[in-house]
Amino acid sequence: MSAAIFFTVLGAALLHAIWNALVKGGRDKTQGMSAVVLGQGFFALLAIPAAQIPAAESWGYILASILLHQGYQLFLLQAYRIGDLTQVYPIARGTAPLIVAVVSVGCLGVALGPVEIAAVVIIGAGIMSLGLVRQRDGLRNGRAALFAVVTGCFIAAYSLVDGLGARVAGTALGFYSVVAIGNAVVFALFLAWLRPGQLRGLGRARRVFLVGGGASFVAYAMVVYAFTQAPLALVTALRETSVVFALVIGVVVLRERLDLAKVAATTITIAGAALLRLAKG
Repeated sequence: MSAAIFFTVLGAALLHAIWNALVKGGRDKTQGMSAVVLGQGFFALLAIPAAQIPAAESWGYILASILLHQGYQLFLLQAYRIGDLTQVYPIARGTAPLIVAVVSVGCLGVALGPVEIAAVVIIGAGIMSLGLVRQRDGLRNGRAALFAVVTGCFIAAYSLVDGLGARVAGTALGFYSVVAIGNAVVFALFLAWLRPGQLRGLGRARRVFLVGGGASFVAYAMVVYAFTQAPLALVTALRETSVVFALVIGVVVLRERLDLAKVAATTITIAGAALLRLAKG
């Protein structure tokens, strides 16, 4: 992975952490997530005139990506309803790079060096260990953890589909813009059917719609571009270091408690990212 792609993905990870902090800081996390998803679609509409039309061969990937994003969003929201963000988020994000790495090497024939494989495993382990930190009540929520793992499976699936689809499409921006618009439309239909009051209340989430939606769109557009330039497993693993940025934002901005276990987990994740940067490939 080149230095330019490495720092592009790190920038995307920071933007990802920022919009997650906006959602986390709001009282209604479902409303916040809805504002981000619809905001992505809004910014995708602005980006479409500057993007190329994806190749016809990529439209199957686009449809699959839209469906997989729906599964990711719905399972993530369910996980947040019954579990802590500090438990759900790390498990979901830590599961994905490990699955992508296994599929890339085992099914797609991608050759990763020993150091790159070690870096992916270390990053995944560091992120997931954040989810094992006990909550304030001293308990862990097994059901929320299960939903988080399923969410991680959806993240891995759409990452693989988007990476392969963007390469076939011949345009990372055009591919993701169409996906984001389709995702926003389908998600809005889900909300109108299941929780119509949520759409009516989005006027109160204008900041999350604009800042969160914009940060989310730019972040994942950067990631999709990186997918076309570097192995999917490496990009996915590095992208999930957003958990480290989210932890820093949580401590500094949201005044969350920082304990030794979180410091250790963060150190492991950073070590994995450093090892990935040092890997030759």
